[in-house]
Amino acid sequence: MKFGICNEIFQGWSLDDTFAYAKKAGYDFVEIAPFTIAKSVTEISTTERIRIRESAARAGVGISGLHWVLVQAEGMYLTHPDEAVRARTAAYFSELVTCAADLGGTRIIVGSPKQRNVMEGVHPEQAWAWATDVFRGAVKRAEDRGVVICFEPLAPAETNFINTAEDGRRFASQYGSDAMSIILDVKAMSSEAKPIPQIIRESAGCFEYFHANDANLKGPGFGEVDFHPIAAALRESGYNGIVSVEVFKFEEGPEVIATKSREYLRATFGE
Repeated sequence: MKFGICNEIFQGWSLDDTFAYAKKAGYDFVEIAPFTIAKSVTEISTTERIRIRESAARAGVGISGLHWVLVQAEGMYLTHPDEAVRARTAAYFSELVTCAADLGGTRIIVGSPKQRNVMEGVHPEQAWAWATDVFRGAVKRAEDRGVVICFEPLAPAETNFINTAEDGRRFASQYGSDAMSIILDVKAMSSEAKPIPQIIRESAGCFEYFHANDANLKGPGFGEVDFHPIAAALRESGYNGIVSVEVFKFEEGPEVIATKSREYLRATFGE
């Protein structure tokens, strides 16, 4: 397995400095939130994408892909009753695939709880069908560009659409494509009734990315979640992808978050 970290942790830092510190702290990849660069990926020019990719390469890290993909991208909604809104969202996901590939990334993480909530008066099955259609074009482009779209099951406190890994696997399997899968996230899995290692084992072969964090919204090792059984389950499941640090509380500062999270992962994964 390789290890990554999300760039929004480094608030106010340039990408160049973020890449350099990630390398220094022992990470292999940086995961990029597009809103830290521009409100829309369509505003990130080809020249800038090349510059970012080359900057990461000079620092000695890869770009794993994109996450928080609909933050500040106005007018996007997966399950909106308005067909025009869904069409705009579908087109944007295809643009996200292109941007991720141009940056050298291979994964797009789709959380976006506020842009997928099933609205009042919309039947859950209808919302499911609408969301399914939104991704069809992006999945085809992802197949061509070597990118995997990873839908993220999230806690009921965040969204009412796809709250378990089981439902996430069912959603992704509809496409019959290696370009559509799910991500497992420790914080999100903490909301399920099943133990996290069990969820990982049940999802073996059906997830293509992994977020390391704690139920307290901080980094791995900053809370009560024990990663030893998680690391064991990932190995047993045959996962050999990226384990990426994603946090939501930044009070310790980027250097402490990045360094201590990596030290904890190094210890629990037995590197």
